[in-house]
Amino acid sequence: MEYLTVLIPSAGVGAVFYFAMRAVFKADRSEREALARAEEEAHREKE
Repeated sequence: MEYLTVLIPSAGVGAVFYFAMRAVFKADRSEREALARAEEEAHREKE
C-alpha cells in the first residue's frame, strides 16, 4: 500500500501533463488547418 501512496501523485501529475499537452497539440493542429483554409480562400480570390 505504501507504493501506491508514493506513485499516485506522480501518476496524477503525469496524467494532467498528458491531457494538457494533448489539448495544446489539438489546438495547434486546428489553428494550422484554419490558417491553410484562409490562405487557400485568399489565393482563390486573387485569381
